Amino acid sequence: MTVNLKVPLKKTILNVPGFRFLTFGAKIKLKNIKNDIVIVELNKNSKTVAVFTKNKFCAAPVLLAKHNLTLNDPQLFVINSGNANAGTGQKGIEDAREINRELGKYFSLDPNLILPFSTGVILQNLPLGRIKDSFKNNLANIKYSSNWIDAAKSIMTTDTVPKAVSKKFNLGKNEITCTGIAKGSGMIHPNMATMLGFIFLDAKISKTLLKDLVKYVVDRSFNLISVDGDTSTNDAFVISTSNLAQNSVINKKDKMYTRLRNNVLEIAKDLAEKIVRDGEGATKFVEIEVRNAKDLNESKIIGKAIANSPLVKTAFFASDPNLGRILSAIGNAPISDLDVSVIDLHLNKNIVVKNGMLSKRYSEDKAIQAMKSKEFKLSIDLKRGKEVATILTTDLSYEYVKINAEYRT
Repeated sequence: MTVNLKVPLKKTILNVPGFRFLTFGAKIKLKNIKNDIVIVELNKNSKTVAVFTKNKFCAAPVLLAKHNLTLNDPQLFVINSGNANAGTGQKGIEDAREINRELGKYFSLDPNLILPFSTGVILQNLPLGRIKDSFKNNLANIKYSSNWIDAAKSIMTTDTVPKAVSKKFNLGKNEITCTGIAKGSGMIHPNMATMLGFIFLDAKISKTLLKDLVKYVVDRSFNLISVDGDTSTNDAFVISTSNLAQNSVINKKDKMYTRLRNNVLEIAKDLAEKIVRDGEGATKFVEIEVRNAKDLNESKIIGKAIANSPLVKTAFFASDPNLGRILSAIGNAPISDLDVSVIDLHLNKNIVVKNGMLSKRYSEDKAIQAMKSKEFKLSIDLKRGKEVATILTTDLSYEYVKINAEYRT
């Protein structure tokens, strides 16, 4: 079940110079017939930065990937779906290391130059034997793929649509290619989510500014989405550049950096929106714009309070304009000095609340009509600053309960 989301066309997803990948199946979940492993080979000049989940039960591959990133820029990613390798203790870490050692033999690489990523069921050990057998069957005679959509499919769990997007843009006279893939559908919450997101490009940029770029981008894309308020153990968002484009190295925050940053942000926002539109059991796609906040964080806090309220989300599902639930959610946000007597609330262009009270111009019929649509927008004006943030979220449906009740069956 998706909300106005289509499968990307193969011809629209561009190869990025300096990256090659393989997809194949290891039957990580025995009943799986789809590919469930992706290996990405990066060229030796590439630079990689990443941010990870803040869940304290972070998975073994997250711990190993974070460690390996402190040593050197990686030359290989290995991504598996079907098993999160989380809550698996020291054995989980050893399993992740063993996979890296095994891959190192096939690619003649130091295992520390390999970053592992996993997604799937928590509290289960990886089927190490089946994974090793899949390497033996598929890596003895390596044949690289050029179908990024296949790679996006291979990292899916409860997703129903593969998520991939590409664009070309110029830095001065030099063309840059950028492609991103992601997975995510449930356990989606701001401050990362049960998502994996990878953006690959070929622009030349310093490692220092690449670190700045990933923080800027994630705060304005993947950290502004929520499906169900749950943050996973395995979240990761990665930006890798092959440094093969012809532009001069970007090493300061000038116009070239801003143009690069804005284009990468556009890719990330597109991927993040696709995750929400493919939210588990979603029937509604909702934008929650919080305007005129003191700072960006305050607008996020208010938006999250609304997006993560089960009472609000079930009202969305029922197309029920029980909009007092939104005021209650705003009032529950941890902002001590919030003046609720000045707040305005709009549903699409229809005013609901004026200065903290039901507006005399409010129309229940217009509200019902708006909420029956697959997409609508809430706008909250705090009247206390100039910052704005837009949280993307979904409703909470019967189907969401069914999907998660039957997740392991």
